[in-house]
Amino acid sequence: MSTSPTTDSSFDGAPTVRARASHAPACRCALPGRRLFGAALLAGGAAQLLPAWAREGVDVKPPSAFSKIVSAEQIEEAAAQQYAQLLAQAARQHALAPTNNPQLVRLRSISQRIIPHTYEWNARARQWHWDVNLIGSKQINAFCMPGGKIACYTGILERLMLSDDEVAMVMGHEMAHALREHAREQMGKTAATRGAIEIGAAILGLGNVGRTAAGIGGQLLSLRFGREDESEADLIGLELAARAGYDPHAGVTLWQKMAKASQGAQPEFISTHPSGPTRIRDIEANLPKVEPLYARAAKPAQRFGPPKSATPAERSGAAEK
Repeated sequence: MSTSPTTDSSFDGAPTVRARASHAPACRCALPGRRLFGAALLAGGAAQLLPAWAREGVDVKPPSAFSKIVSAEQIEEAAAQQYAQLLAQAARQHALAPTNNPQLVRLRSISQRIIPHTYEWNARARQWHWDVNLIGSKQINAFCMPGGKIACYTGILERLMLSDDEVAMVMGHEMAHALREHAREQMGKTAATRGAIEIGAAILGLGNVGRTAAGIGGQLLSLRFGREDESEADLIGLELAARAGYDPHAGVTLWQKMAKASQGAQPEFISTHPSGPTRIRDIEANLPKVEPLYARAAKPAQRFGPPKSATPAERSGAAEK
């Protein structure tokens, strides 16, 4: 989280030095000590309050206390296991994109621009083994599991013909869910509801084998986030993409495309990320907060664009599972 480099200088203890200089050495006046205490108190208060009122970007609530009930390490380990299983299944079905796939190269390039801006939202993100993969499927879907495990389906790129800026909005949104530990929060709420002892034993591997980390990982792919989590992910994703040099106005066009795609058969992504005018209005209302970030950000040197029409061989590899 960035702060002004001059902020601390106003609390460097200089007033206390001047106060001591104006008193005789034998003076027992409490004024210097009080000023020293006051300066320390102000400095400590400023350190805690500065992020809330001085940071540039979107405003969100503090993380939920429910996320602290379960172990971050355990959730991330479970996610890594489930992610590996998902990729293995895709590979068996010849649906896992090779590293030289142009759209996978595109996804990884965009994500690499966004990832450095995630650290202020979650200190653990610096140690995550971020991974981005593309799965051939007609599904309009994408997700980021705890620990930075990202999967995107070809359907969301091809059927919506997403621009690079819109892809950045999708990735920023999904990263935000992981950064704010929304899955961990939901499991914390479950633990609080069912009883901390029972769930804690299951998460630590002390209970039923069926409720080990692998079982938890299975839940991670089927979670449905609430409206508050979705709104938070929208705003944080908007900021992440803007800081990475992607036009935040793409957040509006993305959800307009989502709304259009939701007419008729509802895509998987829409079932977990409801679209609508309220969502778009919220994004529009927050554009002024991120436009200056985008204006100052270094822009991508390379633009990729939507996928070209697939060849028959590529279509067979991207067949819906």
